[in-house]
Amino acid sequence: MNDAQRYLDIVASQIRQVRETQWSSIQTAGQWIGDALAGDHWFYTFGTGHSRMLAEEVFHRAGGLARAIPFLDPMVYFTAGAEAATAFERKEGAAKELLSQYPVASGDVLLVASNSGRNALPIEMALHAKELGLKVIALVNLEHSKAWPTRHSSGGNLAETADLVLDNCGIEGDAALEIDGVPGRVAPTSTITGALLVNLVMVAAVSHMKSNGIDPEIYISSNSNGDDHNTRLADKYRDRIRHL
Repeated sequence: MNDAQRYLDIVASQIRQVRETQWSSIQTAGQWIGDALAGDHWFYTFGTGHSRMLAEEVFHRAGGLARAIPFLDPMVYFTAGAEAATAFERKEGAAKELLSQYPVASGDVLLVASNSGRNALPIEMALHAKELGLKVIALVNLEHSKAWPTRHSSGGNLAETADLVLDNCGIEGDAALEIDGVPGRVAPTSTITGALLVNLVMVAAVSHMKSNGIDPEIYISSNSNGDDHNTRLADKYRDRIRHL
């Protein structure tokens, strides 16, 4: 078996762990989001580091919910410099300002993604969101989170701060594959299982809404003649969703 095959086996094993250990949390998250949308509330997402991709996973894409909004900040993205983004997510004090840029309200739901769950910005985001009455879902690597101390002055990590936790079932350090002669492991897994978890939660939310007689508003691929449908949805919410 070559190294790429071993990596594939590791990923497959983690996906099995997600199915075996996260199912109840996935269903709960889906119910929270479905109920929020049914009650004219909103679903928000936020992520730092490479987990920022998971925040965008829900936004304005084929099969995605029209009322899912990511918190986007240039300082979180590597376009501002990878080292600058890393330093930014470790500092306290930015979350409240970022939250103020979005019309969040009590009854909304926020998913915060951070593989380590230890950095200040995602923890602070969860704390402030809860103060405003949002339900907070953490998407983390619990093995890694338990292995390292928090960088937030509250003394808690993201998993301890959130109302509900989704574990991406990764290992400490994220990179999962050892190759002979290579110092350190290669091939991270958090983006793979993280994106899977995000979409499983979206499926659970849509299914929950439909089972309660509510038709979810879903985008269609713009490359499959979905432009007219998508434009109608975008026009409906353009004043609310600043990133359209």
